[in-house]
Amino acid sequence: MNSDTRTLVVATGNQGKLAEIRDLLHSLRIELLSLADFEHLEPVEEDALTLEGNAVKKARVIFESTGIPTIADDTGLEADALGGEPGVFSARYAGPDCEPVANRMKLLTELSDKEDRRARFRTVVALVSNSETITFDGVCEGSITTAERGSMGFGYDALFVPSGSTRTFAEMDSDEKNEISHRGKALRKLRDYLQSPTRR
Repeated sequence: MNSDTRTLVVATGNQGKLAEIRDLLHSLRIELLSLADFEHLEPVEEDALTLEGNAVKKARVIFESTGIPTIADDTGLEADALGGEPGVFSARYAGPDCEPVANRMKLLTELSDKEDRRARFRTVVALVSNSETITFDGVCEGSITTAERGSMGFGYDALFVPSGSTRTFAEMDSDEKNEISHRGKALRKLRDYLQSPTRR
């Protein structure tokens, strides 16, 4: 990447997600804007049937509205005992426009009689610009707790214990979480791509 500061739009209104992205891309000379920086932009409806489809759609719609290269992600939590649910519907598992706590309570209810608590977070990050549409993925294996633990993070973080740890994401500080998380893995792939010599 060249030495000039560049600009990317992050197609999210989720401040927790935006903070993670800023932390993970802080080493780049890139100005990150969000939907909040544009009065006319609204969140894009996530109606694709795959994480990749949602990420690409969000990034493309916002890029076409702003003319600025855009990144977007979609994340799903996949519980083995539920056949991979909630998956692509993770953000609206308890219904349209529901609060995150409702999603967590529904997940705990669905798993209440299940012995298998294995699960994984999967993230797809899309980058859309004039010249390219490219995606980067990240997966974090782990398990679902039987009750919420911790006050950090957002979404399902208080229910998810990554493999090799005894604490939920919500019991970790941002640096520790980002080191092992699904989004961290995907964003480091994006960061490496943006830093690659072929883009300088």
